[in-house]
Amino acid sequence: MRLVITLLLILLTSLTLLSTVVAKPTLNRTTIVQDNDVVHYRVAVLANYGVAKSIARWQPLMDYLTSIVPSASFEVVPLDFTNMNQQLINGQVQFVVTNPGHYFNMSGDFPISWLATMKSDKHGGNTFAIGATIIVRQDSPIKSIEDLAGQTAVASDPNALGGYQAAMGLIHSMGYPTQNFFDNVSFLGFPLEPIIYQVRDKTADIAITPFCTFEQMVEQGYINAENYRVINDITPEGYDCAVSTPLYPNWSFASSDDVPLKVRTNITRALFAISETDPISVIGQNRGWAAPISQFQVIKLYKELELYATNEPLYLQVWQWMKLNQKWGFGFIGLFMLATMYHVWLEYRFMKKSDNLLAAERQLKTKALQLERLQSAAILGEIGAGLAHELNQPIAAITQYSEGGMIEQAKHYGEDSTQYKLLGKILRQSNRAGEIVHRIRTLLQRKDTQSIDFDVCEQISLCIELLAHDFETNKIEVTSKFHCSELKLKGDKVGFCQVVINILKNAIDALTDTSCAQLSSKQILIDLRVVNGHLQLKFYDNGIGLSCVNEDFKSTFFTTKPNGLGLGLAICKDVIMQFGGDLNLSTCAEDPDAPTKSGCRVLIDIPVSIPEISYLSDPKYI
Repeated sequence: MRLVITLLLILLTSLTLLSTVVAKPTLNRTTIVQDNDVVHYRVAVLANYGVAKSIARWQPLMDYLTSIVPSASFEVVPLDFTNMNQQLINGQVQFVVTNPGHYFNMSGDFPISWLATMKSDKHGGNTFAIGATIIVRQDSPIKSIEDLAGQTAVASDPNALGGYQAAMGLIHSMGYPTQNFFDNVSFLGFPLEPIIYQVRDKTADIAITPFCTFEQMVEQGYINAENYRVINDITPEGYDCAVSTPLYPNWSFASSDDVPLKVRTNITRALFAISETDPISVIGQNRGWAAPISQFQVIKLYKELELYATNEPLYLQVWQWMKLNQKWGFGFIGLFMLATMYHVWLEYRFMKKSDNLLAAERQLKTKALQLERLQSAAILGEIGAGLAHELNQPIAAITQYSEGGMIEQAKHYGEDSTQYKLLGKILRQSNRAGEIVHRIRTLLQRKDTQSIDFDVCEQISLCIELLAHDFETNKIEVTSKFHCSELKLKGDKVGFCQVVINILKNAIDALTDTSCAQLSSKQILIDLRVVNGHLQLKFYDNGIGLSCVNEDFKSTFFTTKPNGLGLGLAICKDVIMQFGGDLNLSTCAEDPDAPTKSGCRVLIDIPVSIPEISYLSDPKYI
């Protein structure tokens, strides 16, 4: 329920924000009406030479239109390509003055009308005055279009018809691939002067500039013409500027369809009425305005380069549609958000159900595995107990036969005979074997624990003796350091022995691993001491160490041995916890008291009663 309420609040907030954002541009597009009923219009112009120069160039034309068009005032707004598109779609500007390529791109996204084409202030007032000039340094080895391949280039904007796009059209028309033609292209935006400065400073090999930019910079004293060279100079007869590409129609004055037809008509008439010598034309760097010129050459260029596919981003197109169809847009947004919230809610419920089902399935599998392994452990215990029981009989027979033989030998040959001594050795070994089998049987058949007092040092020594054969077979040196004697514990003596034996068996397995075959000596150290009222029994080995974290080894059925059951350390942990203690594993490198930096350390920590402990001045070694 809380999730649904939260999502509803998010929906309401989003709709409120959208209403605010969309409504604001709408007010901009619904022109501002002043007290004297004069409508104010904003005219966006390409700021190819910077904001200040653009205002100085175009504001006189805006003042002229304000004086000619009834009940209207005009303001120049210098912008780059991206901001011009955005403000036109948002309704923040109502007119644009730009090149025909940019006009063609915008016309696919927003309803605009071409009112007039500007006549150039050079070239005899020709209306075809958009193109690109490819410039290199005078000392550059680049001589032709073919040499441009693999060079570094700079241009104003990827959408600039009088620049990068015209140059790409030229390269395409000469049969060269436009994709990755240059090694690198940097787009510097406006103003245009830094483009040629990049070539001057050898930061780039090639400068792609709009038509006549080079001559204007020379005329203004910014650069020296002798230091540069134009590639593929195809300047038409009668033209004043060098050009590398075909020429396209000059800039256009276009209007949004939101502007009333009467206002557009008055603007068109006012533009046509401006003469070549009018101060407005001189300041505006043109010779007046002519009827709109066909865009056929531009459309052909864009089709060849497939530039028609690179329109405004999708989000701008969606925003434009929202602007024009606000009611339907809000309805779709609300429906979409409700559907999204319902989908999220269903996904949440489904995930919760899936998680519960997966958890139940994992729990069932774990229980089944535990049951299977417990059954296996029980069977192994029964087999071991039965085997130990059966071994007791032949061991008892060997003991009786050896005792009887000793009696007969003593009667007839005396106790100093060789046969008597051999029979005595057999008797001692059979008694030892019987004790070992008895201990194993006691461990395997342990059911109800008996809480009795036992000597810790004595039980550790018995466990070491029980595994003496394994130590000798695997050439493992076992050292015991007992820093106290007569250390008594009360609890499960057999369980304690089981823990010690399990830890020592694990140490033997670690030392006999194939990765430890190169060890010069295999060592196990048993360190027993009392620290702050706690028995601390440490087992060190210099084997392969730990391959997992401490808690994983103490988990039931977790094992790193190919044939292990994963029960040993888990049982050991439970036994030690019955003593009120804890069992921890770590690497020897983590223990500053470890005799070696490699291997594993097992720590048994059990609280003990201080009066029951006798301390040794020197540790006892076994």
